[in-house]
Amino acid sequence: QVQLVESGGGLVQPGGSLRLSCVASGNIFNINNMGWYRQAPGKPRELVADITSGGSTNYADSVKGRFTISRDNAKNTLYLQMNSLKPEDTAVYYCKGYDTFWSRNFWGQGTQVTVSS
Repeated sequence: QVQLVESGGGLVQPGGSLRLSCVASGNIFNINNMGWYRQAPGKPRELVADITSGGSTNYADSVKGRFTISRDNAKNTLYLQMNSLKPEDTAVYYCKGYDTFWSRNFWGQGTQVTVSS
């Protein structure tokens, strides 16, 4: 099994920055693509950004130019640097990893990000 633990969420003012981290542990040898998703109250979970094991990235249009996804494979950690935050970025942010052996996604428990003045 794979465990994903997010951290770094919190309350920030509009225009501020946060960096989320997601540490992977357990049987992570077959984890390749990883990503960040978010879910605001009353809305479906949506992709924020994802990254392949080779470092190719993909972003939702709403965060392009403001958010940066990265991964440190040596530390088994996924990051999301979020700049110029807006109130509409308020959501629970989830880390996801895809396991190619089990052909399934593993999810973290989520971390709350609130952007408000």
